Amino acid sequence: MSTEVLESIKKLNFDYSEDQQMIRDAAREFAGRYVAPTVSERDMKKVFPHELIEHLADQGFMGINHEEQYGGGGFDTVSFCLVIEEFARWDASLALTIASHTSLGAGHIALAGSHQQKEKYLVPLAKGEKLAGWCLTEPGSGSDASGLKTTARKEGDKWILNGTKIFITQGSVGDTYVVLAKTDPGKGTKGISGFIVEREWKGVQPGEPMQKLGMNSSDTTELVFDNVEVPEENLLGEKGKGFIDTMKVLDSGRIGIGALSVGIARGALEESMKYSQERQQFGKPVGSFQAIEHKLVQMATEIEAARMMVHRAAWLKDQGKPYTKEASMGKLMASELSVRAADEAVQIHGGYGYTKEYHVERFLRDAKLMTIGEGTSEIQKVIIARELRKDFGY
Repeated sequence: MSTEVLESIKKLNFDYSEDQQMIRDAAREFAGRYVAPTVSERDMKKVFPHELIEHLADQGFMGINHEEQYGGGGFDTVSFCLVIEEFARWDASLALTIASHTSLGAGHIALAGSHQQKEKYLVPLAKGEKLAGWCLTEPGSGSDASGLKTTARKEGDKWILNGTKIFITQGSVGDTYVVLAKTDPGKGTKGISGFIVEREWKGVQPGEPMQKLGMNSSDTTELVFDNVEVPEENLLGEKGKGFIDTMKVLDSGRIGIGALSVGIARGALEESMKYSQERQQFGKPVGSFQAIEHKLVQMATEIEAARMMVHRAAWLKDQGKPYTKEASMGKLMASELSVRAADEAVQIHGGYGYTKEYHVERFLRDAKLMTIGEGTSEIQKVIIARELRKDFGY
């Protein structure tokens, strides 16, 4: 074996660092103590957990991977994935709130914001004192992010923002929004810019929470911007570079969705393992039947593989290396797995799995969003195919 190969093997390390283990264990302990006991109640009442979010903020979970100088915890992206997985194992709605707040709204400001913008807006977001919403999707533009209709025209030292956004996470409970709008409509994707908008400004109109299949305690609404005056200094990043920044934000956000998906799938497996040992049929636990064993084995194997794919994308990001393809691959595999695992969990639970007495029916409802949000599975395949052509020089 060559020296080069030996050195490469030495660099491989599948162990988590002490910091990564510490933040994972802290999240697991918090989730078990404060999240798990009340998750079913939150789901049925469909209420946003303001007090729980405040508690999470006090523990530093609302800005895990942002820089310490801007109020964050300074942890890496792998640590972020571990935390999101722990919360998603019990409450996908809560995990989605953390992930979208951190990766999308606050994440866009962390990526493209000036020092002054970060001090004013990122610090309270990273500390969890305020919540962020990221406003990209519109009624007529979902997968085609470049097809948005919201506009921002310059008048003196202000921008006048007009348009409607939909499916905005933290739409009605958010304090700070990042809004994508066309500043040069004739330039296509090169005419899109980002803006930081405060909820209390005149003309900002959040809608009522939307009724959804799942993710019931996550806030999702429409947002209307009616002649909103945005100060010049709230242009986020360079004029006309908003679409480029958006693609980077989505790459990062897909890592979070991947971790969230792994968490849902893990919850489905753990609940199924427990139930299959407790439930008796024909005088023995159903988990001793080969048909059930095979389901559990398949779930466990795919979870391990999905987690590694998501963590590799996170590691590449932390190393400052390209990770677009890996983020889409991880998101695609993990999101599709979350639906399969939750479906199998319901099947393993039988009739009980179809009731709200057990967690697994909620996992199935929540999991479906993973294959849609931040780029559908079909869009992920388009991205992966494009990146493969680059890899092969086509």
